[in-house]
Amino acid sequence: MTENTTHRVQNYWTVRTHDFSTVRRNELQDAISERWLSEINALLPQRKPLDILDAGTGTGYFAILLARAGHRVTGVDMTPAMLAEAEATAKAFEASVRFLQADVQATDFPSESFDAIVSRNVTWTLPDPLRAYREWYRLLRPGGIVLNFDANYADNVRNHNQKASRIKPEDVYGHIGVTPELQRECDEITLAMPASLHKRPAWDRELAEAAGFSEYGDDKAAGRRILRQNDLCDAPLFLFWAKK
Repeated sequence: MTENTTHRVQNYWTVRTHDFSTVRRNELQDAISERWLSEINALLPQRKPLDILDAGTGTGYFAILLARAGHRVTGVDMTPAMLAEAEATAKAFEASVRFLQADVQATDFPSESFDAIVSRNVTWTLPDPLRAYREWYRLLRPGGIVLNFDANYADNVRNHNQKASRIKPEDVYGHIGVTPELQRECDEITLAMPASLHKRPAWDRELAEAAGFSEYGDDKAAGRRILRQNDLCDAPLFLFWAKK
């Protein structure tokens, strides 16, 4: 992906930040957060506090959720507007999180800095997902785990399914404020990404193995349990995990 495309992605999410944050704040106050936390806790190392990296934190949803659960959390994102919103949301929800601007594919953290890495709807936006998995392997301590929640969003675009962009401002999952112009921009970005060319999570297994992980797996029913009726039929949420 060219530098111009990287800026295009960043600009898109800068425009979307406020509306995106509105839905995430709704989500933090809804029972869906209990379901997210239950799914994550089932796979995290069973001790507290853990050092956790929220890779591509956006407006801080996972970071805030896990900090409130008693962990030491760092959230990174490449979009300053998202990080500013994350800081404000963490303050509003009384969560102590360290937020930093960084590329999840290449951070400045020392090796073996984290017990766990979580990521939600991020790898589909990356120009080089293999580089990200290699970075995450480097950052994990022995026995650490990556929990990557994502979906085949390119299939959603190809099938012209805009269900997730037609929600009410008080809803807890999806997108508000998506104009036809923004929808076209998102669709073009989605189809330009490497992830759009592959079937996932099968592809994630290949990437994880190439990155050095020897223990990994996936759960294609995660979306039905967490999102329930909001899970997209054309792009159901999956969980891919990998242990170091």
